Amino acid sequence: MLEGAGVPFSVQVADVDEDAVKATHDPADAAGLAVELARVKALAVSRHDPEAWVLGADQTLAFGGGLVSKAASLDEARDRLKAMRGQSHYLHSGAALACNGQIVWSGVDTATMRVRDFSDAFLEAYLTAEGTGLLACVGSYRLEGMGSQLFEAVEGDYFTVLGLPLWPVLAELRRAGVLAT
Repeated sequence: MLEGAGVPFSVQVADVDEDAVKATHDPADAAGLAVELARVKALAVSRHDPEAWVLGADQTLAFGGGLVSKAASLDEARDRLKAMRGQSHYLHSGAALACNGQIVWSGVDTATMRVRDFSDAFLEAYLTAEGTGLLACVGSYRLEGMGSQLFEAVEGDYFTVLGLPLWPVLAELRRAGVLAT
């Protein structure tokens, strides 16, 4: 997304214990957790490279009053998608910018995802086509792939669904003078 928007960047993986962050966070506050994970990641990298502008990001999925994690197997993905069939869930994409070891901005955006009442045959074809790559996605789908056929409607920003509240991030980078206005 950043590359497509013309933002130069390099990737550095933040070595953080996401489970520890989740353990201390209210599971009913999925949006807040997305921001907190983004903040922790941005700070972890910023402490190693204090002069850099560091963007941390994370995404959470709220469904049925709880927080949903990535599926550990295709069987778990199948069960989850069956449970979401004909229902809505919420994707929260959090982002945080850090500089000099301090958070200078953070935010979250939410998309409402309305899953259609798909057939078992479609679900099996989908799982076969997409394979274990789905296990890297919190909802067991990629909207930019065949997963788009799982939905009847999406309310919210496309970039938020992909995992980053891009417009607010770009606005903050412009406000901070990192990007041209």
